[in-house]
Amino acid sequence: MTDLLASIHSPTELRALSRAELRRVADELRACVLENVSRTGGHLSSNLGTVELTIALHYVFDTPNDRIVWDVGHQTYPHKILTGRREAMPTLRQWQGLSGFPKRDESPYDTFGTAHSSTSISAALGMALASKVKGEKRHAIAVIGDGAMTAGEAFEALNNAGVYDDLPFLVVLNDNDMSISPPVGALNQYLTRLMSGQFYSAGKESVRNLLRNAPAPMRELAHKLEEHAKAIVSPTGTMFEEFGFNYLGPIDGHDLDALIPALENIKALKGPQFLHVVTRKGRGYKLAEADPVLYHGPGKFNPSEGIRPAAPGTVSAKTYTQVFGEWLCDAAAADPRVVGITPAMREGSGLVEFEKRFPERYYDVGIAEQHAVTFAGGLATEGLRPVVAIYSTFLQRGYDQLIHDVALQNLPVLFAIDRGGLVGADGATHAGAYDIAYLRCIPNMVVMAPADENECRQLLQTALGIDGPSAVRYPRGTGPGVKTEAGLSTLPVGRAQTRRQSAAPAGHRVAILAFGSMVALAEQVADEFDASVVNMRFVKPLDEATVLDMARTHDLVVTLEEGAVMGGAGTACIEALNAHGVLVPVLQLGLPDTYIDQGTPAQQLASVGLDAKGIAESIRRAMAERLGGKIEAV
Repeated sequence: MTDLLASIHSPTELRALSRAELRRVADELRACVLENVSRTGGHLSSNLGTVELTIALHYVFDTPNDRIVWDVGHQTYPHKILTGRREAMPTLRQWQGLSGFPKRDESPYDTFGTAHSSTSISAALGMALASKVKGEKRHAIAVIGDGAMTAGEAFEALNNAGVYDDLPFLVVLNDNDMSISPPVGALNQYLTRLMSGQFYSAGKESVRNLLRNAPAPMRELAHKLEEHAKAIVSPTGTMFEEFGFNYLGPIDGHDLDALIPALENIKALKGPQFLHVVTRKGRGYKLAEADPVLYHGPGKFNPSEGIRPAAPGTVSAKTYTQVFGEWLCDAAAADPRVVGITPAMREGSGLVEFEKRFPERYYDVGIAEQHAVTFAGGLATEGLRPVVAIYSTFLQRGYDQLIHDVALQNLPVLFAIDRGGLVGADGATHAGAYDIAYLRCIPNMVVMAPADENECRQLLQTALGIDGPSAVRYPRGTGPGVKTEAGLSTLPVGRAQTRRQSAAPAGHRVAILAFGSMVALAEQVADEFDASVVNMRFVKPLDEATVLDMARTHDLVVTLEEGAVMGGAGTACIEALNAHGVLVPVLQLGLPDTYIDQGTPAQQLASVGLDAKGIAESIRRAMAERLGGKIEAV
């Protein structure tokens, strides 16, 4: 680490540097990002691609008085480093360390918490209008990627923002995948410089003033000539200008000599501005430039060697994501009605092989969860069997569609819900804490939680045969290591599995009703108490007969789930007991009414008492209270 970056503790020091020094800072920033991500894991490609853009924004704008909102937040490591958090970077995504995303209580420079896509324009617009209401002068800037621009919320915000023609508001489109039309020739570069200058802006306004009193046909002709000229120069520009924005670009997002003047000129303009910058993911690290997807979110690796493939003959435990991907291919081979849908999460959701084998039955709808759900409903009405592969935290974004467009019509859509429960280093923003609670209250919905890999495969196949909406939620990572079968067997709907029966004496009998990933932990804890263990499998329909039997033959019922306690699976068990007038002490264990920050999954579970030690302590306390004895020390 050279002294130049080490001397920057805030953007104030950055603004004192020359252009040549800023270029040195860019090189040092890339080295700093690469060094730290290789040691902690995290998002790499996107951060290497936004180094110059981050420098330019903090150099030109008076942050944090001027507000920058970073969409998704994958690209904010350079921002964190330049805003006083360089020395804390070794704690990135670690327990009680730096978040991998913008976080308001971490720094005043993190003006809005992000992690889910396409929220930045809405948030920045709210900030801009709040400043206007309060009579405060500041700019609001939203930085959004070309992928995030595909989501409906981004266009809803553009539509809203374009009517405020005096608002100091800027949207920066970070186009890092060339998914939006490329620029056309040197004329475009010249007009970009001209259009971003105060002279052009003033001249354009003067012409409009002169034409204001001109005959209508002349005004219309002038308007059409302007629009046609812009369309020839950059077909993309006119789309954003139709929303009421002044479009500028595309410009090279790695050229500080282009970025800084453009931003300085924009800063002096009135009204909503739209700056289109073109960047390259992985910039400056050849391995990431060559394969930005592989280096999107790597674990720890040696930068000089890169991410190494597993040694020949290495057998790794299957992840639940892999189990799902294999099942989907097998199910599609057996049933031509099966189609797969993902909202821009092909790799993360395990659909790579499915796309290769069944390209005509694979649909990546982009970052558009609402559309994905209703689209699946439409497919289902025509006799297909759509499978929506989606993270738990992202299914929240399509909740109204889930109810109105799928469940209300009782359509056979299968939701394969990945990342159910805590997810580790991505923290609270990506935790699948709420799916059990928000799914089980929906009429017609069947909700399943497998205890192991083979059961996951069986429940997915079970769900495929249900003539209505269903959901199978499974955790991130690997399971207990149960081998998956080759066939496509199913399990009885609404039936639990008793894995262990207590032989404890009367007054000391404990029954643990465990859901999904918690079954293995329940079996670990059971020995101490000679407890019965039930693998519940189904949250809805709940196996009420088993719940009632356990309640009538045991002295304490423990419900155990890796999901929100409020409204969760444990609540479903209590509702069943109340409905049948069965009174028994019930201990509900699950995720508490709080957000759980990043760390390893083990650290996260331990922090809320959902590791084996914490579960055992809770049961001891509950039994001691029931028996009137003192609480034993752990």
